[in-house]
Amino acid sequence: MSRNISVFSLVLLTVCASTVLASAQATSSATEIRSNSTTPGFVYVTSVNSNNTEEIYAYGESGDGALTPVAGSPFAANGYYLATNSKWLVSTDTVNIYSFSVAESGAITQESSINAQQYNEYTTGGPVSLFFDRTGATLYDEDIYGNQGANNTYQFFDLNQGTGALSFLGATTSYSAAWITPLSFIANNECAYGASPLYGGQYIYGFSRASNGMLTDLNINPTYPKASNGAYAPYLAAADTANHLAITLTPDNDMTQTGPTQIGVYTAGNSGNLTTNSTSSNMPTVAVVNVNDLKMSASGKVLAVAGSAGLQLFHFNGANPVTRFTGLLTTDAVNQVAWDNMNHLYAVASAAGKLYVFTVTTTSVKQAPGSPYAITSPGYVAVFPAN
Repeated sequence: MSRNISVFSLVLLTVCASTVLASAQATSSATEIRSNSTTPGFVYVTSVNSNNTEEIYAYGESGDGALTPVAGSPFAANGYYLATNSKWLVSTDTVNIYSFSVAESGAITQESSINAQQYNEYTTGGPVSLFFDRTGATLYDEDIYGNQGANNTYQFFDLNQGTGALSFLGATTSYSAAWITPLSFIANNECAYGASPLYGGQYIYGFSRASNGMLTDLNINPTYPKASNGAYAPYLAAADTANHLAITLTPDNDMTQTGPTQIGVYTAGNSGNLTTNSTSSNMPTVAVVNVNDLKMSASGKVLAVAGSAGLQLFHFNGANPVTRFTGLLTTDAVNQVAWDNMNHLYAVASAAGKLYVFTVTTTSVKQAPGSPYAITSPGYVAVFPAN
C-alpha cells in the first residue's frame, strides 16, 4: 500500500490552488453511467481502519435509500480512490489500479491489477483519481507528475468486461501542471472537461475522446465572467445530460479570496469550445465555503456541491443560470459525493466519520432512514448499479 501520493496530491492542491480552495483535495469521480436497471444496487466506501489498513465498506441499496451492510463487509482491499461502471469496481492506491468483480450479493473479489505509475516519468507520481467515460468502456486516471517535470497527464486503460483484466492504452501527449481534477463527459461522450485554479489562475480544460478511448487536448480558451474584484478562479466541472457544464468560480485577487464562490454555466459547441452567459450578478453563491466536490444528478436537473461547511443542492437549468434549491443539508465538512440513478445522493464526511444518504427529486429532499451511517475514516464513495 502506498500513501505517499495521497499526501503529495493534497500538498499539490494546497500549493497550486488559491487560498479559497486550500483545503480542497483531488477527488475521484463517481461513474456518470446511466444504467437501465430500476432495481437497487450497491454502494462502496473506502476507509482506513485503526491499523492504517485500507478496506471497502459495501452496502445494498433500497428504494427509500436505506442501506444494508453486505455480508463480509468491510472487505480488505488495496486502494483509496474508487470508480465503477455497470459491471466492475476499480480502486487505486496511487501506484496500482485494481479491478474487483461484484457478486449478486454485493461482495467484491479482486480480479486484476496494473502498475499505473510505471507509465509516467517519476516514481513519486501516479494516479490520484479514477473515472470512466459515460459508456463505461474506458477507464481514466488523473496522473500526477505524468510528464515533463511537475506536469500532469491523463492515462487511459482498457478494462476487459469479461475478465476484469486491465491493460494500458496510453496517456495524453500534452500535459499541464493545472490538470489536477477528474474530467466530466458531456452527453455525446466525445468531449470531457475539468477546471482548476493553479496559482490563482484560470484554467478550464477540455479533451476530445476518440472511439478507442484516447483523449486529445482541445486547447480551449473559454471566456470568464468579470469579477468585481480580481478574477474568477475555476474549480471542478460537472456535465448535465446534454452539452452544459456547471463550474464553480471563486473571485480571487493575487491568491486571496475577494468574495463567495459562485456557480457558472458553460455550453459546449460542436467543436468542443465553451461559451457562457454567466455574469457575477446571475451566478448564485454557495454556502459550503471551500468547494471539495461537484456532481450532477443522473437526470441532469440537480447539482450537488460539497465543501468545508457542508452540502448544498442547486437546480441546474441547462444553459440558463443555476438556481438555489436548498440551504446546507449538513454542516459537517463533506469531502465527496456520488449519485445513483434512483434519486439518491451519497455524501462522505471524512472528519465526522459519516456517510449521508438523501432521497432527492426536483421538488423535495429527504434524508434516508438510518442516515448518517458511521464509518471509520471514510474516504471515497462509488455507486454500482444492479443489472
